[in-house]
Amino acid sequence: VQLVESGGGLVQPGGSLRLSCAASGFNLNWFAIGWIRQAPGKEREGVVCISSSADSTYYTDSLKGRFTISRDRAKNTVYLQMISLKPEDTAVYYCATNWTTYCSPSNNSGLYDYWGQGTQVTVSS
Repeated sequence: VQLVESGGGLVQPGGSLRLSCAASGFNLNWFAIGWIRQAPGKEREGVVCISSSADSTYYTDSLKGRFTISRDRAKNTVYLQMISLKPEDTAVYYCATNWTTYCSPSNNSGLYDYWGQGTQVTVSS
């Protein structure tokens, strides 16, 4: 059982990245999936969560409009599209699951039970 993030990297301010979260050993489509990030010296911050059916998404208010979560069921993958990136978006980004079908509106990082290893996103000129 494994969650694997990819797509991170170095990008200039104002740029875009798309992160991927793929699963092995289980069907990711059955579960709610969240993206959480941790910047250097800061606590983990819930970014967004998508329910298993994809009919519910919960975004951290400050990121609405710049970050978009989506699912590709055929590929058993969840994506995080990030645009207009800022230096303060620099962090390790993790995908995680709470092994349920639904998200908590609070998107608290402590609610997730299983995490990927993370992918580094660095926004810098």
